[in-house]
Amino acid sequence: MNQNILVTGAGGFIAHHMVNYLKDKGFWVRAVDIVEPEFESSNANEFKLLDLRLKDAAEEAVEGIDQVYHLAADMGGIGYITAFHADISRNNILMNTHMLEAARLEKIERFFYSSSACVYPDYRQDSNELDGLKEEDAYPAAPEEGYGWEKLFTEKLCQYYTQDYDLQTRVARFHNVYGPLGTFDGGKEKAPAALCRKIAKSNYEDDIEVWGDGEQTRSFMYIDDCVEGIYRLMQSNHSEPLNLGTDLMVSVNQLVDIIASVAGKKINKIHDLSKPQGVRGRNSDNTKLSEFLNWTPNIDLEDGMKITYEWINNQVK
Repeated sequence: MNQNILVTGAGGFIAHHMVNYLKDKGFWVRAVDIVEPEFESSNANEFKLLDLRLKDAAEEAVEGIDQVYHLAADMGGIGYITAFHADISRNNILMNTHMLEAARLEKIERFFYSSSACVYPDYRQDSNELDGLKEEDAYPAAPEEGYGWEKLFTEKLCQYYTQDYDLQTRVARFHNVYGPLGTFDGGKEKAPAALCRKIAKSNYEDDIEVWGDGEQTRSFMYIDDCVEGIYRLMQSNHSEPLNLGTDLMVSVNQLVDIIASVAGKKINKIHDLSKPQGVRGRNSDNTKLSEFLNWTPNIDLEDGMKITYEWINNQVK
């Protein structure tokens, strides 16, 4: 491979795995973030500490690059994204607009943008037994406050850069990515990692706190499927936003039971209805993913959670 690849957000979870995936394929990879990776050193050919909210930093990041995997974002679990609308929106809009403009000026061949299922309207997610969300269901727009709005705006900005400047953009809407090397405490962790941490710290038949009544539903995608899907999308000719997730919907209570099973523990759930729990139900419709990529995520939830739990359990110990 003779292409130079930029991966932004490489101090974080998904982008760190993306760097490893691309390196294994033989690409030269530059990794960029405002922080170093938390759990293991980056395997990138070059790692730069840059604040992509600054125009000059974005331009430095893309210099000499052929393709961009833009995964940098200010984000976290439901507790975090419901508490900091202004910070999240400002930080991400600055990063995204600077990165798109820098990519245009550098004449980047192809630009990947990591969007989110949070772009989907609340009114389509008011039951825990709904069908999977189709890409066109994002409109009429009513996304998650803050984080969802800035994601949806940047999807449109990618579209405009393609139409006006012929910058080839690819957009994936992530549905709850989990796996090892992800944040599992401190306030930015997502539900699978938070539940793994709670169970790892518990004894047999202990109580653990579950946010909401636990009947809210989601689908969960293992990190290896995520990076595989991103790469396949970048190789495709599909330029519209595309769901990237599994279509197996489970409740949070069921997820707790799966993690407890792989941990070999009996756990009692204590539900806290005062905590944020997000939309009532969300699942991915993978019709277009299968059609345009000839592939769908295939790592079993129990298998993925076993690997994830074992890693978090070792970190907790």
